Amino acid sequence: MVRRDTRNWYDCMKMIGPLYLVASVLIQHASGQRVKVEPEVLSYPGQTVNLRCAFTDATGIQLTMVTWIYESKDGNRINIAVFHPNFEPNYPESPLKNRVSFAPSRPNLSSPSIQITNVKISDEGKYICEYATYPSGNEQGITYLVMLAKPTNSASITTVQAGTAPVVVARCESANGRPPAQITWVTTANGNATTTSKPGTENTVTVSSEYLMVPTPEDDGKDITCVVAHRTQVKPEIFPLKLAVQYAPQVAISGYDNNWYIGRTNVVLTCQAMGNPSPESVKWKTISGGEIPDTVQIAGNELKVLKVDDAVNITFVCEVSNSIGMSRDQVTTLVRASPLPPKSLPTGAIIGAIIGVILLLAIIGTVIAMYRKHRDKKLREGPPKYKPPPPKKTNSSGGRQLDTNHISMDEGRPLQDQYYTTQTAEPVTDLDAWHDDEDGYGEKGTEHYFSADPSGWDDPGDNEVLPSYMHTGTDTQNHQQGPTVNRGDSFVSPAMFV
Repeated sequence: MVRRDTRNWYDCMKMIGPLYLVASVLIQHASGQRVKVEPEVLSYPGQTVNLRCAFTDATGIQLTMVTWIYESKDGNRINIAVFHPNFEPNYPESPLKNRVSFAPSRPNLSSPSIQITNVKISDEGKYICEYATYPSGNEQGITYLVMLAKPTNSASITTVQAGTAPVVVARCESANGRPPAQITWVTTANGNATTTSKPGTENTVTVSSEYLMVPTPEDDGKDITCVVAHRTQVKPEIFPLKLAVQYAPQVAISGYDNNWYIGRTNVVLTCQAMGNPSPESVKWKTISGGEIPDTVQIAGNELKVLKVDDAVNITFVCEVSNSIGMSRDQVTTLVRASPLPPKSLPTGAIIGAIIGVILLLAIIGTVIAMYRKHRDKKLREGPPKYKPPPPKKTNSSGGRQLDTNHISMDEGRPLQDQYYTTQTAEPVTDLDAWHDDEDGYGEKGTEHYFSADPSGWDDPGDNEVLPSYMHTGTDTQNHQQGPTVNRGDSFVSPAMFV
């Protein structure tokens, strides 16, 4: 652990050392640069330019004298203005004499700025404001005067003929600018540019650029743009141009479909031509040099056959010319006895159509199957899975019910010996006569009545009385004869064995 900490401390010291050295240099430089000037001043020819200078902190220092020095690009230094508090300002002989002066006219050592009137391009260079101090010695600040001259820009196209050697097809120029302009090209044409510079007027620079390429007919009319960028311009100046390549006409005959048959009418051949300059003339003739058939009409670049016959079974030639040259194209028309059969659909198209139909049917079948599956699923779900409890048996329910009031509950008795009653299809309507019968099942004054209750009875007086048509005991074979009922009387059907 101790060895690791020692190694980390050593690495940190190795990094801090160079940083401390750089910081020391910067601090010394900052403390020594007490002459404040503008790093760069821009100006145009004929203007008045001010070059400012000041000593920022003179504490403990005695300012003795200030001198402005001009240093040209070749390194020569010339004193152009000197000021001592005990003397008048002095302007030694220099190219700027009578155009340079302190501002204000009676300067002071704390801010000895100068101005130059009617500046020229040759005034461009390095201007040094140098103080003589005690006890520090000389201290200085440097200002670069950059002279600007707005150039005159232009671009042009050179008309060329199609060929096989590179030629100049466009030129672009930025004349009399300072500093020199930058020229670039933007185009889809296959070529390259060459740029040259030469001195302009009053120490300016003229920049010229040429675009070279091997011109082809396909390059005619293509876009090419010259872009000039200069420090005096807010944005680059753009010159859009179009290439001009001259070439002989390119000719092609259209309209022949290889189905000229005897009797066909109004077929047309068209002579299509492109060229630069535009084609001047179009001429139709036969390859044999013979006369044009009488059934043929010529109108400019169109040849029209009014009615096809054996006379037009020849080769037609179209010749087109311009100032560059002449070009031609020809077509041989074959006259048939009868028209060609209509073209059938290509095998590929038929196969594609069949595959498309199969895919469509497959999609439809899939949709139908999904629909049916969804429908069957809904049907299988049916009513809710909850099953309500069975209804309680009431005395008013009809139908075939087990007559529990008159059936022995002995578990050993066979099921077939148990009897069920059925509700009669025709209700009893003559109950009064039965109630008046002395041989009835009830006494006078006591009411016994039938009901549609599943037991067959609802007698509040005596629930033990059996109806006359039910047998008693264990007799399971003999059936009681039902009563004789006259037409119009009420009746009860005999018991049924189930």
